[in-house]
Amino acid sequence: MTSAAPRARPSSFPKTARLRQRADFARVFETGRRVAAPALALHWLASEQPRLGIAVSRKVDPNAVGRNRIKRALREAFRNLRPQLAPADFVLVARTPATTLDNAALRSVFSQLLLRAGALPAAVPTGTMRAACEPAPPTPSKSDTHSG
Repeated sequence: MTSAAPRARPSSFPKTARLRQRADFARVFETGRRVAAPALALHWLASEQPRLGIAVSRKVDPNAVGRNRIKRALREAFRNLRPQLAPADFVLVARTPATTLDNAALRSVFSQLLLRAGALPAAVPTGTMRAACEPAPPTPSKSDTHSG
């Protein structure tokens, strides 16, 4: 028989993974670290599990539709990356250039910031080509092949 209790998907975004209290945001801003790009600033502070808070002010986009689009794209990126993230509280602050980026570009900027912060492991090359995985073997120089 199946149990009636719903199971959380590995890439879900439960309430326990969200920063919602003003005090949590303030703690990350005051004692955490920061990396920034023109469109986003990422503040983070070590924690028990990865949690996300997003701040998009009216200065960024006066229209609620635009602000909500930015937040949706960033939440989706976090939801997909959460199993790989280091345990920390993350606060994303959107800046005005974020309004000109599409959702894929917002996700890309977010991933780059996480890499710079050290919260996301770098991608490991998985190709079979030698150049992608390891350096090429040394080539003999003319002096090595010339017997004088």
